[in-house]
Amino acid sequence: MITNQQITDLLADTTKEVLGDIHWESDPTHPGARKFSAAVRTTPDRGLTAHGWWRPDTGALFYSLRHPEVGRLVGLCLGPGIVHHGPMCKGTRASKRRCDCPRGMHMHRWTEEFGDRWVYVPESVTADSGDPAAAWRQFCATINLAHRGTLYVAERGARW
Repeated sequence: MITNQQITDLLADTTKEVLGDIHWESDPTHPGARKFSAAVRTTPDRGLTAHGWWRPDTGALFYSLRHPEVGRLVGLCLGPGIVHHGPMCKGTRASKRRCDCPRGMHMHRWTEEFGDRWVYVPESVTADSGDPAAAWRQFCATINLAHRGTLYVAERGARW
């Protein structure tokens, strides 16, 4: 099991990097959606991967950094109507419509107590789901991940 301190150290580690260009590919399980997965190099190697999932027609965009043992260490969720109720949200289904959990843009961070369900709104991300390249740059900057390449994004209206 990974500890909170190890997560903090890993996110602060500036040796994390993705080498090469990233191209979105069709997600066969979700028509209209695109995805990518990229190896993340670190010193020493920790087996990390970066993932993206985007559905332009709904405005949903997700980026994550994953660890081979625990899964998502940190993730950025963007899009209208996206809400994830954090572990402190104990309301009923009806009261969850009025809770204070983040709606739209938020991040998940893995913790020993809650796994990847801890959610918060980062000040470092200002892009929206309509600009996946800007959101990717801000996500990378937030978690100290260098991308030495280009994230290719098709023009609006392009057919997937």
